[in-house]
Amino acid sequence: MDIDDAASRQALAALGGWVARRNRLPQDRADLLAAAWWAGIRNVAALARAADVRRDTVYADLRSRGIDAADRQARIAPVQDIPLDYQPIARGEGAFQESLTGEEIRAVMRRVFGAGCQVTSAVELGAGMYNSTYRVQVAGAEPVILRVAPEPGRQFRSERELMRNELASVPWLTPIAALMPRVIAADWSHTVIGRDYMVQSLLAGVPAPERLSEYPRRIWGGYFAQLGEITAAVHAVRGPHFGPVAGPGHATWSQAVLASLEDIAADVDSVGLDAADLRKVAAVAAEHRAVLDEVTEPRLLTGDLWTVNVMLSDTAPAPMISGVLDFDRTWFGEVSADWTVRMATAKDDERRGFWDGYGRLDRTSPGAVLRSRIYEARHVGALRLERFRLGHHDAVTRSYQEMAAVVSALT
Repeated sequence: MDIDDAASRQALAALGGWVARRNRLPQDRADLLAAAWWAGIRNVAALARAADVRRDTVYADLRSRGIDAADRQARIAPVQDIPLDYQPIARGEGAFQESLTGEEIRAVMRRVFGAGCQVTSAVELGAGMYNSTYRVQVAGAEPVILRVAPEPGRQFRSERELMRNELASVPWLTPIAALMPRVIAADWSHTVIGRDYMVQSLLAGVPAPERLSEYPRRIWGGYFAQLGEITAAVHAVRGPHFGPVAGPGHATWSQAVLASLEDIAADVDSVGLDAADLRKVAAVAAEHRAVLDEVTEPRLLTGDLWTVNVMLSDTAPAPMISGVLDFDRTWFGEVSADWTVRMATAKDDERRGFWDGYGRLDRTSPGAVLRSRIYEARHVGALRLERFRLGHHDAVTRSYQEMAAVVSALT
């Protein structure tokens, strides 16, 4: 059979990888049993139960690693690294995201779980566009998620220390805590690797972009209604200031919006792009401070919540949200400025169900309309930076057309 289709070739390659992993399992089991023996576990029956194999298999595996199981008094050897099944993402030269090495992942896990922990696998996940994310398996423990921020010098001014902002947001996100991953550890010291990192529990379920399409579109409205309920729960939280949760905080909403527009414009300048349209929007926003400052109560905004940051149950007969993640762009402000609201209004399709779960929102008064256009300009500016970072140059060009329409409506 001739295999010309790319998807077919990838499927066969994946099967070949599975065969390689299957053939490696006995060697990995022997390495793990030897590591347990040298760690001081000298009860063969206990080792057999833990590995779910017969005792004679344990004896054979130990012999293959030069261990005499009859010598119960053998010294405890220093911990030896077992083979790490590491699957990083291959990226082109100059890519924004930078993978860790296998040794760096081991070092991070030992800082979190102790010097004796053994990392058996690390798979880099490609869904995120900012942090580098890995599913890591430590021997004897549940798999965890390791998220690693870009090096400080690679972070835009408008995206500075987003991971720290996410950790600061956790107490404010208590209303949806049951849906969020648990933070196991966070390290800003840069003593292990030169980047911030966070270790979180692994959420159950399947990423919504993969699972949602398996359901008929006629029932997608229920999914968006759930997303509306979750967003409403977040928006109900009142904050102590305007601006990013971790700060800097502002006394008024106009100050927070203008500071954000200024940061995005400065970032656009820094990469050699034209930020004149953003500065026109900032000038309009400054002129209409009073309209922005009609917003007097800071509410918690998700910052980035949409389908890409949602997990769905892999067994439910209809779309059921089982988890939400990546709240690194949270801030306090007017709820209609949230990315989630922007996406809910972007198309008139199944996402209309969002409002069944969320409730009513003032989007038609003159002040609300003016503010929504300023918020749209902020979103387009942030997207311009993301598209540039990802090398999507045609999309960067389109952002100027999109911004021109916003500026025209504002002026």
